Amino acid sequence: MLKILVIAVSVIVIAVAAAVVYGALRWDASTRELRARLEAARIPVEPQVVSFRELEGLPAPVQRYFRTVLKEGQPMVSSVLVQHRGTFNMSDTSERWKPFTSDQQVIMRRPGFDWNGRVAVLPGLSVRVHDAYVAGDGILHAALLGLFSVVHLRGTREVAEGELMRFFAEAAWYPTALLPSQGVRWDEVDIRSARATLVDGSVAVKMLFSFNEDGTIDTVRAEARGRTVGSQIIPTPWQGRFWNYQQRGGMQVPLDGEVAWLLPDGPKLYWRGRITAIAYEFVQ
Repeated sequence: MLKILVIAVSVIVIAVAAAVVYGALRWDASTRELRARLEAARIPVEPQVVSFRELEGLPAPVQRYFRTVLKEGQPMVSSVLVQHRGTFNMSDTSERWKPFTSDQQVIMRRPGFDWNGRVAVLPGLSVRVHDAYVAGDGILHAALLGLFSVVHLRGTREVAEGELMRFFAEAAWYPTALLPSQGVRWDEVDIRSARATLVDGSVAVKMLFSFNEDGTIDTVRAEARGRTVGSQIIPTPWQGRFWNYQQRGGMQVPLDGEVAWLLPDGPKLYWRGRITAIAYEFVQ
């Protein structure tokens, strides 16, 4: 009897290990496919260098931001590869924070990104996540072991808008993408904030940027971003917050951040992360 039990356990362990390896291979293949699509949609970034002449007429806090984080004449960012670690809240109603690691490729023009995350839900058991915006298409795909889908959303305006909002909010990591020459329109709100609009094809998003006293971005807020609740997508206020600015690639960028849904009973944090590595490709 003991021998049968040992054999049964061994078979289960081997099957799980095989599923982990197969799932990782399949997931890596899908990541390569997404990133090939990102590259295929890329167009040249113009101008090639930062010119503060294009700051004329912008709201005062926006001008101060660019003069704080950029330098006149430095090359424009064309793409960036970011690595993160942090925690992700797996529950909509309680606090079930799980550790994650991720890598993210971002293309400036045409705007797009792929966030490839791995959330450890149990020892040896992870959920793989693609959160992406590729050639105007928003994608959210989460799969246990990279094999069994638990969320798969794409092809709707709500998803596309939500993912373009993420690209826009995270531009604090690649600030040349926020310049007017990159298609961003800035409108004055007050001495510490401004509203920005970005249009990509048929997808348009608008967000409120609030700035610290030192000129850096503090928070980015959307009044209505699609929040997945069960099988529905509910427009919900959403906010990202950034801090710990340091120089990377000749720019001042935040290395820490958190993201929350702004619910009627208060903020619901669901992502806390830190950049562990960031590598820029500049226009040449």
